[in-house]
Amino acid sequence: MVKAAGRKLLYIPILHSSADMGSLSESLKKEYLSRYGARKWQEHLRGIAGFWDVVARRVFSLPLTFRRVRIYQDGLPCCSHELEIVREVAATGSKNHQLLLQLVGRGAILMGTEDPELLLAEHRLLKTTVEGTRPTDSHAAAELMHRRDIFIAGRIAETLGEGETGLLFIGALHRVGELLPKDIPVTYLFPPLSAGA
Repeated sequence: MVKAAGRKLLYIPILHSSADMGSLSESLKKEYLSRYGARKWQEHLRGIAGFWDVVARRVFSLPLTFRRVRIYQDGLPCCSHELEIVREVAATGSKNHQLLLQLVGRGAILMGTEDPELLLAEHRLLKTTVEGTRPTDSHAAAELMHRRDIFIAGRIAETLGEGETGLLFIGALHRVGELLPKDIPVTYLFPPLSAGA
């Protein structure tokens, strides 16, 4: 009897660039510039670009059969136009989304990953914080992040098939790996941060 290949997940931490932040990008850029100045902003941009170059090299050096790969992306809602969203964000200069398109071009399957309602709730919370109309509610933000993580873990568990590898591109504060069923072993592209880091 041949043992089934199983399913597995590669956890890929991401750094958000301003291109990934959509309508909040200008406000966040202004805030960064006012705090740290133009020179630090340019260093920040170079650092993010360099990070994504390393991620791309590591991902493409893996022994993956791309037609057996499913891509899950932080902030990508479950809807009927995921690929269009990724193309639009990639066109604004997002290295993250440009990498997703390269993976899709090699045969990987792009998956809607998040609950649209939870993403809208987080956007509203972040917008009020960035605009200064309301102080940061860290408890509400943590609760919302946890609810998003539960949804993402459930989405992966429901859609990742036997013999498939999932690539989860996710922010460092998320804890999706802890919520996955035991039959999905998780490996990390980079060592995970400890909870106290």
